[in-house]
Amino acid sequence: MCWLFNSSIGKKVIMSVSGIVLLLFLLFHVSMNVAAVFSEEAYNTICALLGANWYAVAATIGLGAIVFLHFLYAAMLTLQNRKARGNDHYAVNSRPKHVSWASQNMFVLGVIVIGFMLLHFAQFWYKMMFTELMGHHTVELGGNMTSPQAGAEFINYYFSQTWVVVAYLIWYVALWFHLSHGFWSAFQTLGWSNTVWLNRWKVIGQIVATLICLGFAFVTVYFYAKSFCNGGCGI
Repeated sequence: MCWLFNSSIGKKVIMSVSGIVLLLFLLFHVSMNVAAVFSEEAYNTICALLGANWYAVAATIGLGAIVFLHFLYAAMLTLQNRKARGNDHYAVNSRPKHVSWASQNMFVLGVIVIGFMLLHFAQFWYKMMFTELMGHHTVELGGNMTSPQAGAEFINYYFSQTWVVVAYLIWYVALWFHLSHGFWSAFQTLGWSNTVWLNRWKVIGQIVATLICLGFAFVTVYFYAKSFCNGGCGI
């Protein structure tokens, strides 16, 4: 099992498996968020089920560990590749036709995604699950006190702010590039593709990445538009 941690292939396998797990989580997360558009009460119920309950806390710890592993091995592989290139790293070379822009910038895209995840955690997870874990039943939100399980209030509040909406939309674009490349790359690393299936995985990856990012963007823009209506435009 040491090859998993010491070899380049092993590191790529860890990145691939952890990436697939994170992709599955994003599919769940976007489904949960879209539910808020159709029923804020249903969304609050989901937030209550995913509050400070033991299974939600265990899943959060596990998810955090997977994110850490994914980012750690991405950094290790990036440094390893730069070291292997040596002086070529500093040369100005044109990008080969068969290499996508996302492929050359996966680590940078990952850093952007991680950066906005920290913003997301500060706005939502910290004031929701962490608040409950600390034994508090209310939390300050926009000058008012609310329940940490009232997820719809958090969405309505944060997605009514222009800078937050713009920041999240930028995040979704970076996430799309990261997912669309990472999806097929993971299956290629795991040996689940050949000449025919590689192109299929690329198409499937773009579809999955588009569904996830459009879903998140839809929720963000919906609640931003809703903030201008104040209940008077039927949204």
